[in-house]
Amino acid sequence: MLIERFVVHLRDERNLSPHSVRAYKSDLDSLADHAARSKREDPNDLTLAILRSWLARLASQGAARTSIARRATAARMFTAWAHRRGYVDQDAAELLGSPKAHRTLPGVLNQSEITEVLDSLEAAANETDSPVAIRDCALLETLYATGIRVSEICGLDLDSLDRSRNAIRVFGKGSKERTVPIGRPAVQAIESWERRRVELVTKDSGAALFLGARGRRIDQRTVRTIVHRAMAAVPNAPDLGPHGLRHTAATHLLEGGADIRVVQEILGHVSLTTTQIYTHVSIDRLKEAFKRAHPRA
Repeated sequence: MLIERFVVHLRDERNLSPHSVRAYKSDLDSLADHAARSKREDPNDLTLAILRSWLARLASQGAARTSIARRATAARMFTAWAHRRGYVDQDAAELLGSPKAHRTLPGVLNQSEITEVLDSLEAAANETDSPVAIRDCALLETLYATGIRVSEICGLDLDSLDRSRNAIRVFGKGSKERTVPIGRPAVQAIESWERRRVELVTKDSGAALFLGARGRRIDQRTVRTIVHRAMAAVPNAPDLGPHGLRHTAATHLLEGGADIRVVQEILGHVSLTTTQIYTHVSIDRLKEAFKRAHPRA
């Protein structure tokens, strides 16, 4: 089946993450199902009208604009690839448009809130003296200090931390490697965890830096649970996940005067446009502070 060949292309040639490959396959399976209802099962029978009716049906079923835009992208990638490889005579989706997604500003913590969250975790670690509490403290310190993705923190190994340069080596989307600076408080938190890591180590631990309770490499679901729990423990702190800490780190860097291209490199964004949303966050926060503080606002 042509979709399966495209999946192999995404996985082996484009080197996309398993999550992205699954998402594209799901989108194309939906398209194939829609085309089959119109008795267009041959890829050469796919037309722009069929593609537009597919997106329209998704919209009528309540699909979000972002979801429709992503599926249109999947269709364009698929038909362009099939045409280049000679599997179809024409690129049916070449002229396929997609709705402009509403860009929502990401939620972030202010500096006093993130300090309270981290201080609360440190206090819990000191009180319980458990390796899990010390690990949790190191996890959040690292997420906030570096702004790395949840998948990237799960992929860290023992040799990922370069103490001589105060930096960590991470593998981002598409297995692209980058080096990210890390502050001393986060380094100290990691070193505290490394001294207690042995208490959770099993034969399945390997070189993973952060371990789950059973000794295996920590997974993304566990990290999300840890972050949400840390937020819930602090009164008035917004309920953010790991991505919220990434947003927070980026916003605080820009508010502190960091160049936007430096922030782009730190976050591992391919496009500067993706990073620019954080400038809007900073401006909005500035406006809010102005309205609260200025008597003639």
